[in-house]
Amino acid sequence: MAAYTPMIQQYLQIKAQYQDAFLFFRLGDFYEMFFEDAVKAAQELEITLTSRDGGAGERIPMCGVPYHSAQGYIEQLISKGYKVAICEQVEDPKAAKGVVRREVVQLITPGTVMEGRGLEEKENNYLATITEFADGTYGFAYTDLSTGENRITMLSSFEEVLNEIYSIGTKEIVVSSQFSEEARQKIKERYEVTISYEEETTVAEAFQTVIRSLEQDKLKITFARLLNYLVKTQKRSLDHLQAVQVYQVNQYMKIDLYSKRNLELTETIRTKGRKGSLLWLLDETITAMGGRLLKQWIDRPLLDRKKIERRLNMVETFMQHYFERQELRELLREVYDLERLAGRVAYGNVNARDLIQLKKSLQQIPAIQSVIKRMENEDAQALAQQIDPCAELVDLLEKSIQDNPPLSVKEGDIIKDGYNKTLDEYRDASRNGKTWIAQLESKERELTGIKSLKIGYNRVFGYYIEVTKANLHLLPEGRYERKQTLANAERFITQELKEKEALILEAEEKSVELEYQLFVEIREQVKQFIPRLQKLAKIVSQLDVLQCFATVSEERHYVKPSFSENRELFIKDGRHPVVEKVLSSQTYVPNDCYMNEEREMLLITGPNMSGKSTYMRQIALTAIMAQIGCFVPASEAVLPIFDQVFTRIGAADDLVSGQSTFMVEMLEARNAIVHATQNSLILFDEIGRGTSTYDGMALAQAIIEYIHHNIGAKTLFSTHYHELTVLEQFLNKLKNVHVSAMEENGKVVFLHKIKEGPADKSYGIHVAELAELPRELIIRAQEILADLERNGEKPTQPIVREETQQFEQLSMFEEEQPKEQEKEKPLSKKEKETIKLIQSLDLLDMTPLEAMNKLYEIQKMLK
Repeated sequence: MAAYTPMIQQYLQIKAQYQDAFLFFRLGDFYEMFFEDAVKAAQELEITLTSRDGGAGERIPMCGVPYHSAQGYIEQLISKGYKVAICEQVEDPKAAKGVVRREVVQLITPGTVMEGRGLEEKENNYLATITEFADGTYGFAYTDLSTGENRITMLSSFEEVLNEIYSIGTKEIVVSSQFSEEARQKIKERYEVTISYEEETTVAEAFQTVIRSLEQDKLKITFARLLNYLVKTQKRSLDHLQAVQVYQVNQYMKIDLYSKRNLELTETIRTKGRKGSLLWLLDETITAMGGRLLKQWIDRPLLDRKKIERRLNMVETFMQHYFERQELRELLREVYDLERLAGRVAYGNVNARDLIQLKKSLQQIPAIQSVIKRMENEDAQALAQQIDPCAELVDLLEKSIQDNPPLSVKEGDIIKDGYNKTLDEYRDASRNGKTWIAQLESKERELTGIKSLKIGYNRVFGYYIEVTKANLHLLPEGRYERKQTLANAERFITQELKEKEALILEAEEKSVELEYQLFVEIREQVKQFIPRLQKLAKIVSQLDVLQCFATVSEERHYVKPSFSENRELFIKDGRHPVVEKVLSSQTYVPNDCYMNEEREMLLITGPNMSGKSTYMRQIALTAIMAQIGCFVPASEAVLPIFDQVFTRIGAADDLVSGQSTFMVEMLEARNAIVHATQNSLILFDEIGRGTSTYDGMALAQAIIEYIHHNIGAKTLFSTHYHELTVLEQFLNKLKNVHVSAMEENGKVVFLHKIKEGPADKSYGIHVAELAELPRELIIRAQEILADLERNGEKPTQPIVREETQQFEQLSMFEEEQPKEQEKEKPLSKKEKETIKLIQSLDLLDMTPLEAMNKLYEIQKMLK
């Protein structure tokens, strides 16, 4: 250490405290990085890696980024999951003895981003924390630093923790260094998150109001870890943090991470993007904060019937008041992100333009309040009464801040004339001084006769009189003092100009200093309004989401659902909302669904591609939409309130965890079977297809029977095992339905219509034909199928070819070579009797079970 220069020693001392972050070390107009940070940053940011002498005899790797454009580079690193420690000079270099003192003023992490491209307008940026307790429970809390909202809960299993991480989409998780290594690995395997560490679990006095709702010690310890991490990394005011809200996961419809993924609630499975998800379909919100609230509602559908109906009634009111809704939408377009503006005010990085946005937003509030008051709905009237226009704040900003201020808050021209008497005096001196300069220029031109003479200004030399070299002979002697020589001109100053310059520059300098001081004072006054702004933002967000539901429901012809007391489910002309929108010009085929206490399970058969999975998903999405308070895609809908939704749809390997498709299928099935209740909804698609036919069929039947006898949940079970349709005879609450299809000229036509009873056949080879598999392959498959059906599913004799012969397509027009007829063997007496017995059977008058028993007897006879 001693071998390095004092500056490098300072760098290493600070870097030792931030080992897991890139240290942006301020040197003049650059942030520099050294040693390993420099090598890695040069690769990640694609910037030049250089070196410098560090005093230890060998050159030190170095790279840097300009101070004024550092934000873009920081955002790049944060988006890749890294942390960045910003190290600034904290003393005046002129007053410093030795190396200028430097300190880290902020640690920027993926979970603490406050501005820039790292923040999506309609996405929360959550920082979460997990605390593991000795009794096997977990404290789970999260915060969005940009909005100040905080939530906390206790969870009973690590699986619930994983569900919550997926639900909120956090980018960073804070844990103790003692947190289970195995649990850390599971989190890293499943999610792209940064793991950070914090040991302190006591709460400072300044944050007692934030934790006032927490009574349990476990909750206090959990949230204290999060608070202490914020304090240590941000090193500034956190006045915008709202009182933490305690929630229970069983207050909302539980949708595990598999089901959220399978149902594509907020992102699609294939692209991981919004387009094609339920969120994409429903998002007609106008404001950023409304968009974030919509996502929160989709993630957590309600269980409280009164709350659901309150939302539905508001949506209905908005639909009935079309003109008021359109007026509200126009007003909301002028409302900026109040939540994040309040956060920036508290954080100290708000600028004058942000305050103008805040003023313009608040100026819309009285009109919004008036629109809501005109609507005939008790809840709407109650919301209107709660709206706070913050008139005093609007008045303050109207009097103080210029309408078009600059981005920088340290260069003046922010504060309006008339707001501060001293500032007006400085400005008057500056403006009059500049008028005097213009008059002096005119006077000097007249005195010297030099028409090109001009008076200019720059920061290095101040004011000057510039004369071209061709006109120097016209200047009177003794009056001008040379100040600077240029290639084609000379610059001078006079005693008169020197005196006026001092007055003008002093006035300008003091004016800029005073403006910044006044701006900081205004910002501190705005801080006092943060709780009121946050409350207002919540109301505006709710109004935005409710009008959004009304807009989508009207446009897509959705209907208001009602809720049954006896667990009845009736959907008439139900549609899959996303598929319907994507089809656009094509006609979506609607389907009914009816289930009650005597009809708890539907066994769905039908060909591939006929729409079984779509039908199942649309039932789940209809239930979720109803319980978030939105109208649903149907012409009529009566629904029970589901406590949980479980889905097992589609095939997916979990290769990272070393789990096959079938293992994933079984784990998802287990999750539903273990946790489902009578009030749950279960969707199982093709359970058992990942193993042998008899294995899979046995598992599928056992699962159906277990759910039927032990759980009683509303269950939709699609299958290709037609043999399972016989279960309708033995399970009184199971009913067969099928997706209809028909053959036309040897081709399959999917009707996408759900009908009662089992499907007549699978049409699998027809689907392969639609996929345009080779014609020879299709013909061979049909031959094998015929053999299987004739031989009781025993494998047919494969085609054997010579090794030298290429596998090529046969011409459909080649005639088959005649085969030598084999001599038929005479039938035995037993075989003749068996044939007579089979011919005597009236199959159409037999139940499937009677037919199976008779077949068994025949088989015994032949043996």
